[in-house]
Amino acid sequence: MQLVVRAEKADPPGHGAVCEAAATAVVRLLTDPRAAADPEGEWHGAVAEWEARRIRKVARRARGVRWPEVQELPGVTVEHDGAQVRAFVPGPVGDVPPQIAKLQVAGLELADDEPKPAPEPPYAAIALNPGITITTGKAAAQCGHAAQLLLRQAAAPDVHAWIAGGLRVHLTRDVPWRDCVPKATVAVRDGGFTEVPPGTMTAIAWIVR
Repeated sequence: MQLVVRAEKADPPGHGAVCEAAATAVVRLLTDPRAAADPEGEWHGAVAEWEARRIRKVARRARGVRWPEVQELPGVTVEHDGAQVRAFVPGPVGDVPPQIAKLQVAGLELADDEPKPAPEPPYAAIALNPGITITTGKAAAQCGHAAQLLLRQAAAPDVHAWIAGGLRVHLTRDVPWRDCVPKATVAVRDGGFTEVPPGTMTAIAWIVR
């Protein structure tokens, strides 16, 4: 799955807002009626094939005319706290649409923004491992992966409540990692393709009700 972050030079979004927007975009795409299995939506086949394999996400940045160009491709855009992220219907790594392929992957590093208070429950809480150093692009992809695992693996009543509540996401930054880990329902173990060694636990998530 390709994720594209709008990052204009004059007014770039904050790191945390991008992570939350990316996670939200992923789960909104996966719960979109076009991704549904019954009745089968136009995106269902592509999503099902992707989830049946080793899941990968790639975050890229777009600015200027590149941002409206990618809006023409199938996907879901989320605007959140000054950040804009679009998640696209997944496809083969070697068959990326040219509008996306031309966008830069490496080096998406944004300044930390001021943590916001948690929203009203229900919401998904996501925490990033503070013991590793990763770029904003990598962090956004990991948050998207954590939200996806939560959607697919959390208890059904919690997931239904989260969906009904609008799939809100909160990046937890004011609670120590050691206190977050016991709460986690899912954990992301990185494949080791970029930035961190294989098996590194990058992100965790749980639903707050």
